[in-house]
Amino acid sequence: MADNNELIDPRRVVVLKFKAAVIEEYQKPFSVREINAPDKPREGWVRVNVKAVGMCGRDLVVWKGGFPNIKPPIIPGHEVFGELDGEPVSVYPAILDCSTGECRLLILGENLPGGYAEYVDVPEENIVKLPTREYERYAASVCGVATLIHASKIAGIRPGDSALVTGATGGVGIHGLQYLVQLGVKVYAYTRRREHNELLEKLGAIPVNDPLFYKEYGKVDYVFENVGAPVINDSLRSLKQRGTLVLIGNTEGTPVTLNRPAMIVQRELVIKGSMAFTHDEWIEAIRLVGEGRIKPVYKPYKLEDINEAVELVLKSRRVGRIVLLP
Repeated sequence: MADNNELIDPRRVVVLKFKAAVIEEYQKPFSVREINAPDKPREGWVRVNVKAVGMCGRDLVVWKGGFPNIKPPIIPGHEVFGELDGEPVSVYPAILDCSTGECRLLILGENLPGGYAEYVDVPEENIVKLPTREYERYAASVCGVATLIHASKIAGIRPGDSALVTGATGGVGIHGLQYLVQLGVKVYAYTRRREHNELLEKLGAIPVNDPLFYKEYGKVDYVFENVGAPVINDSLRSLKQRGTLVLIGNTEGTPVTLNRPAMIVQRELVIKGSMAFTHDEWIEAIRLVGEGRIKPVYKPYKLEDINEAVELVLKSRRVGRIVLLP
């Protein structure tokens, strides 16, 4: 199972056939079809029966062709939760593959077939046990929480600091901001849609709908930028002197242009990148969700209805995470 084409090559001698959602062409509807798989995983790997998989914004960037080095056909999905030998497990999605004699870091659902399928093969060392069988809840929230655990360390944020979270009603934003609130951070949650304000308040954040919110509330110490190009310049203007913006996501997959570099220089602003999360941070996020300290916000869809789910995301009509159920 070295790459996507190996899994879906019909010429292979196979025993198992299962359903998967495949990107055949960038920005075209997913093909939900039967996949051929070898009779068993390769040595050191195991086969997980996928029960729920989160639809991450990064998956949609892949679908749009935002990572041109990742070529169709692609089975996306790195937020995998399911069963191994009948026991509840998750999959840590960063996979170190040394099978060719040269080690490479591969991402499930990008360089390797992912979890938009009934089964997925992964290294046994990437299996993390789940405390409960609430697969949908974990698929909705663990990735977002783990992402903000890592980003908060990159930022160096502390209790009492203030932060803006953009894309606050998205899968990363709405779950990650709950982690920041628990850290004792004063969180401003940016959303363009006022009807979501009540939910954000219940989660402990201060909802803001205007990019110039800081004229009323004051500037912030940190920005956790989940949207990227469309709003990053507004986000930078909201920072205090020597404030820090942590760039987590760029949902459009388009170049980021800084409109006022002189402002960045004069205010001595800091821009840092935050890439995913570590194995330990993934485990910590699972613990927080399992203990009920994070409220998962999501909408479930059957795998067969994936194109309907994609349409919902593209129209920005969803709150929280889309969770696919193979």
